[in-house]
Amino acid sequence: MLYRLAALLLTLSLTACGGGGGGGGGTPPLETPPTLRGVAATGAPLVSAQVSIVDGQGKAVGSATTHPTDGSYSLTLSTTSPAAPLFIQARGLDAAGTMQVLHSTVPTISAAMVGHVTPLTNAIVALSLGTEPAPVFAAASTSGSQLSQMATAVSAAATFLKTLVKTQISDLKITDAASLDLLADSTFAANKGAHDLLIESVRVDLARSKLNVPVLQIGNKFIAAPTAEVVVELPTAQTELLKASGTPANAITSTLKAATSATTVLGTLSGLDDLGAALNQLIAQGRDVSTILNNTLVTGYDKHNGRSKADLAGILSTYTTGNRQFGRFQLLGCADDAPTAGNCAKVLVGAIISDSSGATVDLFSDAVSYNKSATTTNKWNLIGNGKKLSVAVYPLGYRALSADGTASTAVVPNPGIGLQIEIQSQTADPIPGIPPTQLLSSATVQMPGGYSIPFGYCGRLMLCVSSTPGATNLIPTGGVGDIAIQRAAVGWIGGADSVRGAKFITSYTIAGVAETRNAWLRADVLGEPATTRFPSIDSASTTSPVSAASLQSGALVINWSGWAAANPDLRIIEIKRVFTPTVGGTPTVLDTAAPLPPKTTATLATAYTPLESVTSELWLQAMDAQGRRFHTRYTGKP
Repeated sequence: MLYRLAALLLTLSLTACGGGGGGGGGTPPLETPPTLRGVAATGAPLVSAQVSIVDGQGKAVGSATTHPTDGSYSLTLSTTSPAAPLFIQARGLDAAGTMQVLHSTVPTISAAMVGHVTPLTNAIVALSLGTEPAPVFAAASTSGSQLSQMATAVSAAATFLKTLVKTQISDLKITDAASLDLLADSTFAANKGAHDLLIESVRVDLARSKLNVPVLQIGNKFIAAPTAEVVVELPTAQTELLKASGTPANAITSTLKAATSATTVLGTLSGLDDLGAALNQLIAQGRDVSTILNNTLVTGYDKHNGRSKADLAGILSTYTTGNRQFGRFQLLGCADDAPTAGNCAKVLVGAIISDSSGATVDLFSDAVSYNKSATTTNKWNLIGNGKKLSVAVYPLGYRALSADGTASTAVVPNPGIGLQIEIQSQTADPIPGIPPTQLLSSATVQMPGGYSIPFGYCGRLMLCVSSTPGATNLIPTGGVGDIAIQRAAVGWIGGADSVRGAKFITSYTIAGVAETRNAWLRADVLGEPATTRFPSIDSASTTSPVSAASLQSGALVINWSGWAAANPDLRIIEIKRVFTPTVGGTPTVLDTAAPLPPKTTATLATAYTPLESVTSELWLQAMDAQGRRFHTRYTGKP
């Protein structure tokens, strides 16, 4: 009844003031252009993000860049008579290193408006539209009726969403949930307050069902598997929200009607940013490695995916010499192998590292723990996840292109899909001039469907897929086949292996000790990924093909700005060149560090002089907000 009443009252209000029509005819002009302010955040601020605003007629009425410290933005619209509702989009890099494209709305026009942009506001907009917001925003000029429906349904959608996260609301001691305005809370800041922690205590995703129906997925962020605990069909939800007597709960297709919560840890997280402030103070004092090693902030540090306490101290020391600072921490999940219900002992966090100009120069991730008895030091401190190496699995897509950027006919299917298995085999951050240390020689991955795949050491950061069980000295191809279990090539991949939450068990022996690790698939493997999602460079064409000589030259500059503009939720995370002897032999792989957004160019600076005939390839790997990997291979023209 509450949803129906809220929707009805809002509809009457919009009708009276002309704010919900999307046609722009009912809102009287203001004497001066109205202002809009807000905060873009995913828990931590979405720093230096691009904010764009269109009105109910789809006209662009303003843009801004969020502040590099707190994610806030403020602007004056370009007109005195914008049509309601305002539709807001924010695009930027979060503290987890993923590109976010989030939306929000202001349903009625006033002289001074507030419009926050968060994963929860994105969910509200999706519920109100009945579909994913990004395509509607892109076609806003022809989406007037959809924007009108969004304005009508938004209040009831916000109320409905709060029922899906009611356990978190209770645990965070938000006593008056009805008055919590997720869209326009005037006091909101990304500062680990209750509203902020509500945003980052749950995973909020937009996906498609097996029947290609757009769905909203919500789950507790602090459980081992990234389970979608609550699933809502968006078209059904919108239909119900627009009815005077609608029941949006009818759109829930999952057994759970509300996400579970990490009750204990949520009560302690408000002090987490004190750790970031203490680390920044330590860095500002110009501490060296030996001094940092003895600091209380890292006293209890064990290790994190092979990173030792000395390695951590070295990283912090480089931040000192580079005059770097931590941004606010973002909660990424739980590092516990089997989290206690309602709790998490080791919390995974990420932070943006910026220079004195506010530019993002690095990404930091680790695990922290809480010591409630601490009285003279911070209660939250760096602890590490305690793991000797990293293990992860991701949905994968792969596309092969010819030198001119057209699809290669030599690869079938193209694109291909599968699973990317990453098992760390050597130290990740070697000291310049000192080769990395080998950690593993082999491992076995058991698939959810019951089959097992062998992996072996191949001189790369990750183990390579092996066709010979027990092999420990493989020759890498340098391509995606080293770490990919491709559905077309391996008959052991089934439906159970390709869905979000699928569990993969990795077994190996390290330093004489046998270990078993679990990894979960973060998102469904896409059945038919769009070709436009695969990274591409601007220069490849029939008149300007990628040449083998340019790949070998050590002076090739590549640019992917066109692809990045069309895919703002993706970023390039790997660039490499692979030179393979045509008569057999070990490929040479040259890696180039991928720059952080908004940069979209890289120079392939290391030259390669072949001693024999080789094929020359350029590989690009991109990642979306749910961890899916998209690989593209260009084969250079001889």
